[in-house]
Amino acid sequence: MAFRNVAMRVLLLLAVVSAAYAAKGEAEKKESADGPAASGPAASGEGGEYDITKLGAKPDGTTDCTEAVEEAWASACGSTGNPTIIIPKGDFLTGALNFTGPCKGDGLNIKLEGNLLASNDLAKFKSNWIEIMRVKKLSITGKGNIDGQGKAVWTKNSCQKNYNCKILPNSLVLDFCDDALIEGISIINSKFFHMNIFQCKGVTVKDVKVNAPGDSPNTDGIHMGDSSNVSIIDTTIGVGDDCISIGPGSTQVNISGVTCGPGHGISIGSLGRYKDEKDVTDITVKNCVLKGSTNGLRIKSYEDAKSPLVASKIHYENIEMDDSGYPIIIDQKYCPNKLCTSKGDADRVTVKDVTFKNITGTSATPEAVSLLCSEKKPCEGVTMSDVKIEYSGKNNKTMTVCTHVKVTATGVDKANTCDA
Repeated sequence: MAFRNVAMRVLLLLAVVSAAYAAKGEAEKKESADGPAASGPAASGEGGEYDITKLGAKPDGTTDCTEAVEEAWASACGSTGNPTIIIPKGDFLTGALNFTGPCKGDGLNIKLEGNLLASNDLAKFKSNWIEIMRVKKLSITGKGNIDGQGKAVWTKNSCQKNYNCKILPNSLVLDFCDDALIEGISIINSKFFHMNIFQCKGVTVKDVKVNAPGDSPNTDGIHMGDSSNVSIIDTTIGVGDDCISIGPGSTQVNISGVTCGPGHGISIGSLGRYKDEKDVTDITVKNCVLKGSTNGLRIKSYEDAKSPLVASKIHYENIEMDDSGYPIIIDQKYCPNKLCTSKGDADRVTVKDVTFKNITGTSATPEAVSLLCSEKKPCEGVTMSDVKIEYSGKNNKTMTVCTHVKVTATGVDKANTCDA
């Protein structure tokens, strides 16, 4: 009898164990068929896709998704192959996002189909909003928005009154990135600069829209410095400061097919504000339209520049002005808001080898051409050909203002020459 009881217990135990194994097998089959469970990894295999919603991001525009987005970056950056971070349709609110490489794979893609929204809690930002550093072969593509939601904090910007003001967060910053592509997306309403490119090589910005109100402070569209081989192509920019600002150390820059306005124009500079700035050279701006911008093609440098530097080999061609103020301007006495200290004996910026070819349209100011060069560092090698810009107003005539510059001009309307 005792033996029979023991046998029955053994049989019962075997049945339980068999049932458990069968249940586990069915679960594994189901997971294999349906994909990983919600709590599992966001992607599988080399070069996979990392969807931020599978990591907890909520597309409601109010839930803080910072952790989920940064987890997606960490997974993708640590992956081999060519991984992609997916930001699907919806509104995703975040604080500061710090994406740091180098990454393990052959490249890294961010597919932006939804909208990233920057928090308006400034305590969440040490400096910038989205900062990508030391990444090679980066691409950010899609039809979504990077929305800085700057309107809520623009009143906190004191840079118009304070030379050493506290800088609000820039929206998208690329530092030490090589071979980057930004295509198709929109960057809007930044708290400060919309995009900043620093010490990068080989950056292409193509078919991008950058927008903020014309009176939004310091909302430069695209700024670059200490970078080479940068192309901005077929891009529309309307902001409250420079549409494009080309800072010290920029070389081999190609700007083509850009529409600018509102904004402060396409600018080189300002140059000379800080010590030991590097030269600017090989800049080409072609086939662009400036509509209602407060400046057009501008080169600006501080009269009290801290160190010597040179801006050279600058070529402008096929530019249409549509009621832009100061369509052509070189200003070697730049002093924004009269906050700098001018010293006439401290001119250290040289501007030379500048060409303006086929620049046409209308000016919102009587001064269609302003070449305001330094007495101690006169502009050198300035050439103008086929330039015809007319003042659109009725209360004055078209004028050209020239100081300390000799211009070689061919096919230039008389009102646009230094002899006018």
